[in-house]
Amino acid sequence: MWASFELDRMLGNGEVIGTLEMSWDDLLDRGDEPFSETVYCLMLWLTEQSIVDCEISRDTDAGHARLAEYVTRILNWVSYLNDAVQHFQLVLDQCPVGHPDQAAALTNLAWACLHGYIRHDFQDIDFIIALLRKALALRPQGHPDHPLSIYNLTKALNRRYNKEHTAVFVQESAQLYCKLLPLCPEGTYFHSIAAGPDGVDYVIRQCDALPTDSSNEGIHFRRIVLEFCPLSNESRRRALHNLSWALTSRFERCGSIHDLDECIQCDREVVSLCSEGYYKRGTYLNNLAFCLKYRFSHQGNSDDLNEAISLYEEALRLRPVGHKFRDSSLNNLGIALCTRFDQRGDVNDIIRAISLLREALMLRPPGNLFRDYTLDALARALKARYGKLDVSEDLNEAINLFRDSLQLRPHGHPRRHRTLCNLSWALCSRFTQTQENEDVEKAIRLCQESLEASPSLHPARYYSYTRLQEAYLSRYRVQRKSADLSLAVENFRLASRHPTEGFPQRIRGAIDWACQAEVYRHESALEAYQMCLELFENHVMTRSTIISRREAATAFRGAQSLPVNAASCAVRRDDLRQAVELVERGRGQQWSLTSRLRTPLEDLKLASPELAHRLSEINKHLSDAQGSTGSTDRAAADQAAIQYRRLQEQWGAVVAEIRNHQGFSRFLLPPSYEYLQAAACHGPVIILIASEYSCSAIVVPTSGEPHHVCFPRITLTHLEMLKKDFAREIRLASFMRPEETRKELQVLLRTVWDEIMLPIVIVLQRDLRSRQMMKTRVTPSFAAIGQSEPGAGQGEALLTIDSELKLVCELVPTTANTVTLSSDNATRAGALDALQRNTWVHLACHGKQDREQPYNSRFAMRDKPLTLLDIMEKDIPHAEFAFLSACHTAVGDEKTPDEVIHLAAGLQFSGFKSVIGTLWVVDDAVAQHVVKAFYETMFKDGVVDCTKAAWALNCATCSVKTIVPLEQRIVFIHIDEYALSQYLAHEQPVIFYSCVLGLAGPVLALTVPAVRRNWLGYTPAEPIPTSYPVPKRPRKAVQGYEDE
Repeated sequence: MWASFELDRMLGNGEVIGTLEMSWDDLLDRGDEPFSETVYCLMLWLTEQSIVDCEISRDTDAGHARLAEYVTRILNWVSYLNDAVQHFQLVLDQCPVGHPDQAAALTNLAWACLHGYIRHDFQDIDFIIALLRKALALRPQGHPDHPLSIYNLTKALNRRYNKEHTAVFVQESAQLYCKLLPLCPEGTYFHSIAAGPDGVDYVIRQCDALPTDSSNEGIHFRRIVLEFCPLSNESRRRALHNLSWALTSRFERCGSIHDLDECIQCDREVVSLCSEGYYKRGTYLNNLAFCLKYRFSHQGNSDDLNEAISLYEEALRLRPVGHKFRDSSLNNLGIALCTRFDQRGDVNDIIRAISLLREALMLRPPGNLFRDYTLDALARALKARYGKLDVSEDLNEAINLFRDSLQLRPHGHPRRHRTLCNLSWALCSRFTQTQENEDVEKAIRLCQESLEASPSLHPARYYSYTRLQEAYLSRYRVQRKSADLSLAVENFRLASRHPTEGFPQRIRGAIDWACQAEVYRHESALEAYQMCLELFENHVMTRSTIISRREAATAFRGAQSLPVNAASCAVRRDDLRQAVELVERGRGQQWSLTSRLRTPLEDLKLASPELAHRLSEINKHLSDAQGSTGSTDRAAADQAAIQYRRLQEQWGAVVAEIRNHQGFSRFLLPPSYEYLQAAACHGPVIILIASEYSCSAIVVPTSGEPHHVCFPRITLTHLEMLKKDFAREIRLASFMRPEETRKELQVLLRTVWDEIMLPIVIVLQRDLRSRQMMKTRVTPSFAAIGQSEPGAGQGEALLTIDSELKLVCELVPTTANTVTLSSDNATRAGALDALQRNTWVHLACHGKQDREQPYNSRFAMRDKPLTLLDIMEKDIPHAEFAFLSACHTAVGDEKTPDEVIHLAAGLQFSGFKSVIGTLWVVDDAVAQHVVKAFYETMFKDGVVDCTKAAWALNCATCSVKTIVPLEQRIVFIHIDEYALSQYLAHEQPVIFYSCVLGLAGPVLALTVPAVRRNWLGYTPAEPIPTSYPVPKRPRKAVQGYEDE
C-alpha cells in the first residue's frame, strides 16, 4: 500500500506504509464495514503504481521502498538507509531551483536522514534541518503543504533538542507550533499529531525544565508556551508559574510595573486552578504574595500589602511544624510584617516579624542555601525595631547579622549589593549614636561598592543613593564639612530622579531632602520642593479611582504641608511669582486631575484635529475607566487598575505630542504666574501661607508684581492654637442664649483682624479696584430643594424646611422659572436632575461631612443620600449659584487641607460659579433669618445676578445681628470663581481654592470687617488667650442640623 501526506504534486506513488492482506477488489467490496482504523485515521490517498512512470518517480519510489525496509526491519540495516538517501539525493539533483517538485524532493531526503538520526545511523542534524528550512521556504503561507512542512521542521528540531538539550531548538519549535496549530482544524488527524504527545505536549514538557530566562525573547517564548495550554490543560499551572517567574526576574532587573502586573495576573490564575488540598497550593500562594508585596513597595497601595500578608498567613497554615518548606513561609511572612511596620508603625507587627524570622533562621542552619536571605531579613527587622524603640542591642545584633549575610554573598552574588546597602544603613545609625568615625567611613565605602555592583538602571540603585546620602549627612552633622552636605544633596537628587524605582519611595526621599535642606539652609530646598510636587502628582495620577487618589495623597508624612512650605521657601528667597506658582501647583491636585478630562479642546482642534480627536477619545476611555470606588473583587480591581495605567500612559504620550506643537508648549502644565494673574482681573487675589517656616500672605494684583504681606507676630503654632480656641468657642456658643454676648469669640475675632486681616487690608488699599458685574448669559431658572423627612439613618426631621422653601420661592423674581422639590420628590435622582436643569439652586436639608472619606460627604434625601461623588460626576456648564442651607457643607478635609474636598467645592467643580456653604452646625430656625435677608438683598432690584452674592451675604449677616447669634452669622461662607467664569472652573479649579484663607481665615474674610465696624469696636490687640472659662449654667438642648 502506497500513500502520501502531501496535498500538492506528489513524487512517485508515495511512501510504502504496508502490505494489504486482501486484494483491491476485496477491499472495495466490504460493503458497510469500515476500513482499517489505520487507513481511516490517516486519510491516505491510495494510488496505483502505474500512475506515474518517469525517472524521478522511479527513484522516489525506490527510495521510499528502501526506507520502508530500513524502518520496519528489526536489525535496522544501515545499507537500506544509505540506499534510500542515495535515491532521494538523485531525485533532488534532478529538481533544481525553480523545479515544481524541489520542495517534495528536499522533504523526502530530509525525512530519510531524520530516520537515520533517530536511530543513530546519521549524525548531521544540521544538514537535515537546513533541508527542511528550504522546503518550508518553498511552501509559504497559503501553500497546501505549508502546515506539513512546518510539522516536519518541528520534528527535526525536537529530535535535536532531545539529544543536545540546547534551549534554542525547542524554543524555535514552540514558535513554529504557534503558527501550525491555527492551520490544523480541531478533530483532524493532523491536529491530533501536532497537539499530541510528540508535538505540542512534548514542547510543553521540555519547556518546563528550562531555566528562567528574563530576557525579552525568553518572556515572549514563555507566553507562546502558555498559549498551548488551555484552561483544561494540566500543564497550564506550570506554564503560568514559569511565565510569572520570568516576569518577576525582569522586574527586579528593570523595574517595569507592567511586568509586575502581568506576573500578579498569572499568579492569581495559578492559585485559582489549585484546589484546597493541592500539594503545591502553599507554593503558589507564596508566589502571589511575594509579587503583591513587591508591587506595594513600587506603588504604595496598602491593599496589596494587606492581601500579601493574608496569603502568607494562609500558606504558613498549610506548612505546620515539620513541613519541609515551613522556613520559606516564616521568612516571607516576617518580611511582609516588617514592611507593614515601616508603613504603620505598629510595634506588634515588628515583634511578631522578629519572632517568625528567628524561627526561620533556626530552620536554616549554616550550610542552608537560603540562610543568607533570613540573616538579612532578621537584621532589617532588628534595625527597624531599633529605630522605633532605640534599643542599642538590636542595632548591634543587626550589624552582626548583616555581616554574616554578606559573607554568604561573595562578589558576583546577585543580591550582594542589597546587603552592602543594609550594612551601611546600620553602621550609619551606630555612627549617629557613638560618633565613631570608622563606622561612617565603612558605610560610605559599602554604598560605593554597591553602586559599582549594580547596572545604571537597576531599581536597587535607589537604595544605594539613599544610604549614601544618609552616610554623608550623618558625617556632616558631626564634622560640619560643606562637601559632605553637597554630596548628600547630590545623592538625594539622584535617588529622587531614579526612573526604575516606584514613586512612593522617591516621594519619601524627596520630602526628606526638602526637610534637610530647610534645616541646613541649603540652596537646593526649592529644587527639592519642586521635585516633591512633580513626583506627588505623577504618583496620584496613576490611581484609577477618586477615593484611591485621596488615599495615595494622605499616605506620606509631611505631604500635607508641601505646598505652603514650598511657597514659604520661595517667599524667603524673594521669588513671589514662583511662590504663587508653587502653592497653586500643590493645592487642589485631585480636583485638577479629575477636571483635566474636561479640558476644552477647541483651540487644539484648529491646530491639529487628529491630535484633538485622539486626546478626546483617550479622555473618554479614562473617564469611563476611573470609578468613584474600587471593586471588592481584588482580581477585577487589579484588572481595572492595570487598564487605567495603560490608558494613562497613552494619554501622557499624546499630551507630549501636543506640547511639541507651536503654541501648545504649556498644554496642561502647571499654570504660570501670568496665567494665574488673570484670576485677579476684577480684583486682587489673596493667598495665605501658613507654614512652619513662616506665616505671611501674597496679594496678586490685577497687573504687575505680587505683594508680600508679613505677619511678624504670627507662627504656625499660634494659628493652630487659634484654630482650636475658635472651634471650642463655636461649640460653647451653641449652648448660649441669642442675647448673650459672645465675649471670648469677639476676642478671637479681634486678634484675627489685627494680626492677619489688617495688614492685608493696608496692602489692598493700594491695589483694590472696583469689580465689574458679570452679566447673566442664560435665562435664569431657580430650584428650591428641601427634605424635611430624610430616609432612614440620615437624620431627624427638620420642621422648618418647608417654610424656608416657601419663603425663598416668594422672594425669587418672576423673571426666573421656579420649581420646588420637597417631601417624596426630593430624592437623590430628583435632586441631581434639578441641579442639572437649573441655573440657581437653594438646598435645605441635613448635610454631613464625612471626616474619614470626604468624597462620601452627603446631603440627606428621601430615599438615599446625595453624595459629593454624585455631584462631581455631573458637568453643568450653565449653572450659576447655589445656597447650601445645611450643616458642614464647606468644612474641608483635615488630612488634605489644600484640596478643599467638601460639598460646596463639589458643586463648584460641576460648574456652579458662586456657592454659599457652611463651616459648622446650622440652626435651621435661626438660619431662616439669614436666608430671608440674603435673598431680599440679592433680588432687591429684581435682577438675577450671582456676582452680588458676597455683598448680599455680608449685608444679610449685618442686618440680622440683633436676632441671630454671632456664631450663626459667621457660619456662612461665600466661595466665588473670581470672574473667570466656567473656563477657569473647569480647567484650573485650584484657583478657587487658593483664596481659601486657611484655618480661621476663610471664615472671616467677609464677615470680620462688618463685625469690627458695627459692634466689636476697635481696641489694641490683646495677647492671644490660652484658655477660657466654661459657662457655669445648664446646657441648652441642641436644635437644628446637629449631625455629630
